[in-house]
Amino acid sequence: MAQAKVIDGKAVAAKIRDDVAEAAARLRNEARLTPGLATVLVGNDPSSKVYVRGKGRACVGAGLASFELSLPAKISEGALIAEVEKLNGDDRVDGVLVQLPLPRHLDSRRVIAAIDPAKDVDGLHPLNVGRLWSGLPGLAPCTPQGCLALLRTVHNNLSGIEAVVLGRSNLVGKPFAALLLASDCTVTMVHSKSRDAPAICRRADILVAAAGHPRMVKADWIKPGATVIDVGTSSVALPGGGSRVVGDVDFDAACVVAGAITPVPGGVGPMTIAYLLRNTLFAACWRRGLPAPLP
Repeated sequence: MAQAKVIDGKAVAAKIRDDVAEAAARLRNEARLTPGLATVLVGNDPSSKVYVRGKGRACVGAGLASFELSLPAKISEGALIAEVEKLNGDDRVDGVLVQLPLPRHLDSRRVIAAIDPAKDVDGLHPLNVGRLWSGLPGLAPCTPQGCLALLRTVHNNLSGIEAVVLGRSNLVGKPFAALLLASDCTVTMVHSKSRDAPAICRRADILVAAAGHPRMVKADWIKPGATVIDVGTSSVALPGGGSRVVGDVDFDAACVVAGAITPVPGGVGPMTIAYLLRNTLFAACWRRGLPAPLP
């Protein structure tokens, strides 16, 4: 029985990071400019610390400046916003990223709204969200941009294709739906209140799984030949002990039905950091009225 094409997110991300590194080198040589990314970590969450370190290494590898601000878990909201405002005013910093989730006593919406929209490389500031849905240029969230790039390795033209997005988070589901609409897809969003989610998903030529539930999407949810983008990452226990990371899609079963599919890990994940670097590069140029450094 035919097996789906496995979309290699690592290879696509490596090409984007190489392109960013080349563009950053040109900026240093021609404009004496080194784009800089500042990450803000509140508390000592182990996963968040790993993510922040990985982002810092990626910046250095691409020739960007990296600034890491570590703050205590009990910091007040006002003090955190004051730190964000300092980064807004620091001309060395072109991108400000507050690592989520924040401790429960902090309102992430207020903190994100305090970031200068021109430095909001996560694309979560209300102004950037509005620009995305209005079809205006701006900084869009990194993971959805990465997903769209992976789709384009399979589909040269997305116009008219029926896409279903499973999940409506502000970080992935909603912005990815906006990007698909901007690419002229016909888009349906499925969420916890949708009736007969499997039947809706089976209509899709492109199925995006971003619900946060491990192996939720079974083979009979997938239209034969569809392209499946699996955004989910969950750690599940193994029968003999230990754990492994899986996506929202039952990968082995889906491979028999789908035409193309992203693996977990190695699919969407590498694209997120690649587009974070790309957003930082673009923010550095846009803030200074320089032309876009990449197509």
